[in-house]
Amino acid sequence: MNDTGPVLPWLVIRQDDNGNRYRVGRYATRDEAQQIVDTLDGREHKQLYWVERIGQTTH
Repeated sequence: MNDTGPVLPWLVIRQDDNGNRYRVGRYATRDEAQQIVDTLDGREHKQLYWVERIGQTTH
C-alpha cells in the first residue's frame, strides 16, 4: 500500500499588513502556483503574495 499523495512542492505564501505569513495552498507546478498569485494580486485589498518551492525561502 502506498500512502503518499500527489507531490505538491510549490507553495503560495501571503504576507499580511502586520508581517504575518500564511500558506495559501500547495501546487504541483510553479506555473499553477503563479496563476493563483496573479489572481490574488488582482484583488482590491493588497497583500504580498509569492511562490516558494518547499525547502526554499526567499523572503
